[in-house]
Amino acid sequence: MRTERDQLAVTERVLERMTGQLAEERASTRPMPGQVGGRAVMLIPHREPGLEEDTLPLDYQLIITAVRQAAGPVMAREVGEVVGVDVSVKAKLEPLRSKLVRLVDRGWLRKRPDGRFTTRL
Repeated sequence: MRTERDQLAVTERVLERMTGQLAEERASTRPMPGQVGGRAVMLIPHREPGLEEDTLPLDYQLIITAVRQAAGPVMAREVGEVVGVDVSVKAKLEPLRSKLVRLVDRGWLRKRPDGRFTTRL
């Protein structure tokens, strides 16, 4: 029984150490608040349990709402029509596409292999 107790104590120490290392790694991968020209820049946070869409800037909230209200997966052009972007000008559509991809990267949306966007399941 002593041997098993000693093994359990070692296992608990290893688990505590690994938990601490994982917490440090997660903290280092989160977006850090930045500054541009001396002004605070709002970064798009990674989606986490308990984090609501209202923490996002308004334009990102509108994008998520447009994707959610669509009948199915949508292209950036379709989202642009809903949120009021001039989709006939490619230079105005690309910033929207960039925002969509940023929302995908942060876990708020999902991008299908065909290039269409949808809300996460």
